[in-house]
Amino acid sequence: MINILVNHWPQFMQGLSSTIMCSLIAIFFSLIIGVICALVEVSPCRIPHLIARIYVEIFRNIPLLIIVMIFYLVVPQMGLKLTGFGAGTIALTLYTSAFISETVKSGINSIGIGQMEGARSNGMSYVQAMRYVVLPQALKVVIPPLGNQFISLIKNSSVLAFVAGFDLMYQADVISLASFETVNTYIVVGLLYLVLTLPLSYYMRYLEEKLA
Repeated sequence: MINILVNHWPQFMQGLSSTIMCSLIAIFFSLIIGVICALVEVSPCRIPHLIARIYVEIFRNIPLLIIVMIFYLVVPQMGLKLTGFGAGTIALTLYTSAFISETVKSGINSIGIGQMEGARSNGMSYVQAMRYVVLPQALKVVIPPLGNQFISLIKNSSVLAFVAGFDLMYQADVISLASFETVNTYIVVGLLYLVLTLPLSYYMRYLEEKLA
């Protein structure tokens, strides 16, 4: 196993850097899109609520691999060419944002309605009450499930291997075929995924305790 890691260190590092880059981009944008969808879903505006609901249901109930293939094979036929990395990252972002939306919406609904009513009675608009009163409390509540979503996102980034995204799994496939060391190669990749996910898990736990 050590020999595999040493002999193919550049490839493992390239895969690790691609996985980290994909995960960071997807976490950032999926969080933004997910929070926006959650806010729209709990808003009193019916048409935006319906659009957000349809978006969430579509991306939450279609397998991630299918979404990746749509962006990698179908979208380019419409004139927008995407690399495997780009298609995988976009698909991962949209897929994860649907689950984040449901998580944040649950957090918002867990906040007593009296919080909103109290803010409105003090002269705040709906948007101000949501921004300054309800949403900050809801985000504290949903930190543990959000952490789980981020960890799942990092693991789901392995789907890039199916579209030549040059991530860890893609490099593992290449290395195992070249070296015939299949078991050791995937053990190394599993350990590298642990290097990515364990610090995030402990940090989210620390953040949860700090904000409790």
